[in-house]
Formats: sequence, structure tokens, C-alpha cells
Amino acid sequence: MNQYNNNKKWIVYVSTFPPRECGIATFTQDLMNSFDELYEPREEAKVIAMNPDETSQYVYDQETVIYQIPRDNEQHYESAAAYVNSLEKVVLVHVQHEFGIFGGLYGRHIIVFLRTVKKPIAVTFHTVLSNPSDDLREVVEAINIHVQKIIVMTESSKNILTAEYRIAPDRIVVIPHGIHPSAFSSGGKVRKELRFSKNIVISTFGLVSKGKGIEYGIEAMAMVVKKNPTAVYLIIGATHPMVLKQEGEKYRNSLIQLVHTYKLEKHVFFYDAYFELPDLLRFLSATDIYMSLSQDPQQTVSGTLSYALGTGRAVISTSFPQAQEDVTEDVGILVGFKSAQEVVTALQRLVDDKPLRLNMGKSAYFKTRSRTWRNSILRHMNEYIQLVPSLGKDEKNLPKVRIAHIIAMTDSFGMIQFADLLAPDMSSGYTIDDNARALVALVKYYQLLKKKRALPLIQTYLNFIEYVQKDTGGFHNYVDIQKTIHHDQHVRENLESASTKGMYALAVSAATIEIPLMLREKALLLFKKNIYILQTVTSPRSIAYAIKSLCLWNSVQPSPENIQTIIRLADMLVEHFEKNNTADWHWFEDILAYSNGILPEALVDAYRCTDNERYLVIAQQTLNFLVDNSFEGTVCVPIGQKGWMKRGEKKYLHDQQPEEVAALVSCLKAMHGATHDERYAQRMRNAFDWFLGNNVLHRVIYDQDTGGCYDGLGEYEVNLNQGAESTVMYLLARLEFERVTL
Repeated sequence: MNQYNNNKKWIVYVSTFPPRECGIATFTQDLMNSFDELYEPREEAKVIAMNPDETSQYVYDQETVIYQIPRDNEQHYESAAAYVNSLEKVVLVHVQHEFGIFGGLYGRHIIVFLRTVKKPIAVTFHTVLSNPSDDLREVVEAINIHVQKIIVMTESSKNILTAEYRIAPDRIVVIPHGIHPSAFSSGGKVRKELRFSKNIVISTFGLVSKGKGIEYGIEAMAMVVKKNPTAVYLIIGATHPMVLKQEGEKYRNSLIQLVHTYKLEKHVFFYDAYFELPDLLRFLSATDIYMSLSQDPQQTVSGTLSYALGTGRAVISTSFPQAQEDVTEDVGILVGFKSAQEVVTALQRLVDDKPLRLNMGKSAYFKTRSRTWRNSILRHMNEYIQLVPSLGKDEKNLPKVRIAHIIAMTDSFGMIQFADLLAPDMSSGYTIDDNARALVALVKYYQLLKKKRALPLIQTYLNFIEYVQKDTGGFHNYVDIQKTIHHDQHVRENLESASTKGMYALAVSAATIEIPLMLREKALLLFKKNIYILQTVTSPRSIAYAIKSLCLWNSVQPSPENIQTIIRLADMLVEHFEKNNTADWHWFEDILAYSNGILPEALVDAYRCTDNERYLVIAQQTLNFLVDNSFEGTVCVPIGQKGWMKRGEKKYLHDQQPEEVAALVSCLKAMHGATHDERYAQRMRNAFDWFLGNNVLHRVIYDQDTGGCYDGLGEYEVNLNQGAESTVMYLLARLEFERVTL
């Protein structure tokens, strides 16, 4: 055994593990990858790998697999437990339970391991069997005695455990099978690559074995192709290794013979390989209709069904327990067991009705977003923390800085306002709000990373601000896709806010010496031409942006006049505060509305420019009030934009948006810099973690795969559109944790 001497916390999974070909192995690897992505290296996931026998060996990653147990060797279960006990860094053990992977009657050898381990233990039951025999019930009840937490993937599994195994319901938590965070796609591009662009693609994937019901799919195809000759059925996956060992390719050969019998050689295709994840997701993307035809009424859960729903495919499934819960009429069709005719009827309905299957696929996609692996590990971690509270004390890893989605949302004219999921919604047009924020973000990004791909974007956003400049000074805001400025959407406050955001972006650009001189000079020219508008602002947020703009401008061209204007504007904010401040309400207005952090942050900037302690005192007082109303413990609960928080009334929780969180992060960063009070640094990190699941729904808001950010957090779900404002505000918040010197 390898020796491990570093001081870390380990969670050890007992499971099959790749390269062993097994659904439980893949599940565990996916769960662990998400764990390590969020928590490594402070906390790491390790594996005790289950092998099928003494002689079968796999080339495991030795840094990940710390012990191996041959299935039927009872002594090794006890030795593995003793080894776990000897490792101080192991704080929790999580058993991925499937009866067949453990030795003894109904896998009872695992009980030897459980009763010997002296660490907290969780178990996930991947299969829960109803109508248990006495021997089966005895094994499950013994497992229950030795573990502290039971996880299942369906409500029906929980109900069976409570009703038929006498397990207390408060010991059981339901966490659905995880899915991969693939982007929604109709699949046309992949179908073309696979040479099925003119076909309706039906598929089944997974390890092939008797009981998967593939023969019923083939029989159904014999009827469907008579009416729909473009339909094809893809059977994707190798024969299950245990089946191959026991009976060879008997089942697969019977399926091939069935294809010949029905003369379906041009309609049914076998892909006999154990595909890696990217290839599986590619096949699923090409699929129009997915068939999950397990003939086992007791099959608790199907990873393949989960993946199909998660990629937004319409589904036909037999009514095993997970399917009964997940395959509702808006995402697919349930069929009976051993009934090719029911499969025919369902298949014909979906083949004939393209809008129906597309709508089902989209519904499936939206309904499963809470199940992505990152969301799944967050839910697992919440359960782990109940058993080992020290696991909750470390911060999550910061995601890598990415601008891929910002690039996707930007054309040659500017940044497009809204998105339909990932795709830019061209009809939404452009605003100076979004392009100004994007300019600030990309200037900071370039200052930090010196990535040249940021420079064309900076140029584009500067050009946009120049385009919307009024002849009389100031800026327009809304521009449609034909580049026509919409004057009727402008009102004074909106224009004031938009104009000051534009001026702030120009000030940031002018003050950042790292960007090319040509870009700085353009920003300088535009700023000087419009500086007068900073003298006339009246609304609190516009005043705040004006202060921040002038503080930066003063670093470029210092003058007593700049300082005098900063003082006048800061005094205006102080006047707003004094007008509204009471014993229980320490704020600038009688409402906590949007982008609240910008107000105290502006006073911090004013303090830095003028050394007026009064500004810092009020900034602290108001920021502390904002923090008190933006957190529940360490969980960030920002002001909801559907109603905000009015003085004397309850705070609205719904429609929490990235803009509010990013403004809070930025303000906390500024206050920490001014006071060196570490409490602000900790709150800053707590606030940022809202994007990573530190929120009331425990849902990830930032999409690490695209570099985009979801548009908000509703009462029950996440708004899955990745628009300009949310994506840029996330990037601004993320950059606050880097060495940016603005």
C-alpha cells in the first residue's frame, strides 16, 4: 500500500471504479470528479475499489485507489476497514452499494467492513428491492445499524426502505442520479457528422445484457419503419463484462439474428464498444428519441435514463421505479413490460410528431438542471457536513477565469443583451449598461492575464460607447439589432444610470496602463468629452458611479477640481443616508433595491481620495446593514429583485440576481482593503460562493463548462438563460479574487 503523509481530509468511497466497466464505477468517478473540482486539495476523494475476484486486476490510478477488495474474500473487507481506521486523514466513508459487487449472500460481506470501520459512514443504495426475503431484509437492516446516513435516488426507494425494511425515514435522504452539464442542442450537427442527418434517430445505450429489453425495441422498429423508412435505431455499448464471462455474446447474437429476421439491416445499428463519456454524450446529442426498456420492475434507477433526460431527449421507458417518477407526460411516454406493441404505439407517436418530441426534450432538459454532478456533490456535501462538521469550514475552489461565453455573446458591434439558454437572443439588441460592464471586466481581465484575445473585445466595447454618444453629450442606452438607437426607451434615470456606467468604464480603461496606448487614448478622449455629465447626477447609484469614475480620473489627471467634485458628490450620498437613517434602518434610501453594494463602495473610494473619515464610517455602517440583510449564517441570501426590501416590510427572496451578488463582493473587497478587517474578506468569499451553490437552493449558478452565468435564482429553480449582465457580473466578481490593482 502507498503511504500518505500530508495533512488533508479524505472522503473514501467503497465502490467499483474505472477502468472496471460498471455503471457504479462510472457513477463514483463522476461524483468524485465533481468533489475534487470543488474541494481538492484541502479535501480529497479516495477509493477502496471492489474487484470481481482474486485474480482480476485493473490498472487503477494509484493516487486515487488506496485499497482493493476481492469480492469474495471476507478477510480483505476487515483488513480494508483496519487500514481506513489507521489513516487519521480519513474523516468519512461512503459506500456505493449494489448487491452484486459485494460477496456473500445478498452481499453480506460488506457488513464485516462496516462494523469494523470507526469513521462516520454513509451508504448509497443504488438498488432497493421490494418484497424482501428474510435473508435480504436481515442484510439491509444490518447495514442500516452500522451507517449514519442512507442515500437513495428515488422517493419510491425511500418508501420501500421505510415500509418494508423498518428504517426510520429521517435517516434517509433522496439525491437523484447525477447528470453531465451538457448544453441543450437539437443535435442536427452531430447527426450530420454521424451521417444520419436525414434520419430520425432512436437510441439505447449502456452495457448490453439480457433484461435490457432491446429485443422489444427491435420488434417495434419492424413496424415503425414501414411507415417511417428514415427511422434508425442505434444500440450503443459493449456487452456487460460479467455476461461476457458467463455466456459470451449469446444475447447480442440473438439481437443480431432478430435484426436479420425482420430485415432491419438498414435501420438497426450496433456500436459494440465501451464508450468514454464524450462519445456517449455525442450519441445522445444525435438522438431524437431515447428508449429505456429495462424488463426489471425492481430496477431502482438507470444512469442511462438520467443521462438521456439530462441531455434533453424525449424518452420512451418501461415503468420501473425511477421512470415512474421522472418520465412524466411532458418529457416522455411510459410503456408496459414485455410489450412490443406498446413500444410501437409510443414510438410511432413521437416519430410522427416532431414538435411534440422537441418539446418533451426541452422539458426534460429544464427539469433535470438541478441534477448536474456539481449540484449533486453539493447535496452530498450537505449530508457529509452533518456527519463531519469540519468539512464545511473550508472554502470551495475558485473556478478558472473564462471568457468563452462573453466572446459568444459579442458580435462585431457589441455585446448582445439577452440569451436563450446559451444562444444570444439577437432580437434583444444591445445596451450601454452591458457593454460598459463588459469593458470594465475585459480591461481587468487583460490587466490580470495579458491574454491578447481580450483586446478586440475591449476595442468593440469602446466603439459601442462611442456609437451611442449623443451629439449634445452623454449617451443613449438601447440599440436594436439593426443598430438603430431607440430613443423612446430612454427616461432620465435610466439614461443617467447608463451614462455614469459608461463613464466609469471609460475611466477604468483610461486608468489601466497595461492596455495599449491607442485604447487608453480613445477612452481618455471620450471621457473628457462627456465629463460634464458627472456634475449633474441626482440618483444615488448614478452619484456612486460618478464618484468612482472621478476617483479613477483623478489618478490619471489629478486636480483640486476633481477632489472638490468628489467631495460634493460624496456629501450628496451622505445627505441621502442622513435623510433615511434610523435606529433600525441604516441605508441611503427607504428601500434596498438593486446593485446595493455600489453605494457604500463609492464612499470607500471617496474616503481614499479625500481622507475624510466620515465617508468610511458611513460606508461601514451601511455595508454592515446590507450584509445583515444579505446573509443567513454563512449562506448568501441577496435581496430578491421581485419586490426588493422596503423599510418596515419583509425582504423578497425570489429572483436573486448575479448583479446584486457581484456588487456585494466588490464592496466587501473595497472595505477589506480600507480597514484590513478579515471579517469582510470572509464575507466576500461567502458572497462569491453564492455562484457555486452557497444559496438557498444549493444550486450552482455559474456554468464552468461555458464560462457563462445563469440569469438568476427563482423560488424553486434557476433561470437557465446565460445573458450578458449575469455573465459579466460573475466575471467581475471572480476577478476580485485576483491581483487586480485598480
